[in-house]
Amino acid sequence: MELYDTVRLLVDLPEEGLAAGAIGAVVHVFEEPHRAYEVEFTDGSGRTIAQVPLTSDQIHQVAPSDL
Repeated sequence: MELYDTVRLLVDLPEEGLAAGAIGAVVHVFEEPHRAYEVEFTDGSGRTIAQVPLTSDQIHQVAPSDL
């Protein structure tokens, strides 16, 4: 996954108000100490719900045609 990719959350994150299936965008890619992704999740009005660091096993890249 790369910067600005659209991703689907694979796990529930109740402390962030997010459920598995939520759609977000990668806004930063971390390389150290291991590859991880800062993902921003927004509501229908474009307001940020949460912005959280996630690992590749917590998200799945989706194609625009899958939305």
